[in-house]
Amino acid sequence: MDRRIQKSRQAIMEAFVSLLGEKGFEKMTINDIADRANVNRGTVYLHFTDKFDLRDQCIETYLQQLAESCLPEGEMTPVSSRQLLLQSFEFLRAHAAIYSILMTGKGNPIFRERMMDFMRQGITDFLSSYSIPSAVSREVEVQFLTSAAVSLMEWWVEEGMPFSPSEMVDQLYTLLLRYFQMPAGERGQ
Repeated sequence: MDRRIQKSRQAIMEAFVSLLGEKGFEKMTINDIADRANVNRGTVYLHFTDKFDLRDQCIETYLQQLAESCLPEGEMTPVSSRQLLLQSFEFLRAHAAIYSILMTGKGNPIFRERMMDFMRQGITDFLSSYSIPSAVSREVEVQFLTSAAVSLMEWWVEEGMPFSPSEMVDQLYTLLLRYFQMPAGERGQ
């Protein structure tokens, strides 16, 4: 993609996220986005069909960037999963301005839903690679862990990151180890 096209596209997406934080999705217009991105309205329409397409592509782009920041390079192990979590928290800290807006959603929960899907798949893959006995349905376990992880990330971002990424991973791992070291029968009761 031509650099100018990339630059315009990025400016439009950044303007969209900024306005999402200020006005919310429903109140922003294509004119608002074009003005903030310092492009004309036609340029926005060259890249995106409408603001719904812009929202969807923006969400996909930022989720992809988050995913790429924490993709494993080899086989998933408990050590590598810890490192991937740390990379995720560090990435969120480095890009807090964008992700705090996307995660809070300003009345638009699509980013959270897509993030839940992404995390659910990762947790499913991780649990499938280990035979951890449990009296709980795998589906329930995956949903529980996914909700906990995403909610914890949201809380951390919304609260202004009161702990370092390393401290967050340590605390999350302590909770997970407590859960997985619990006898299977106690986890299912």
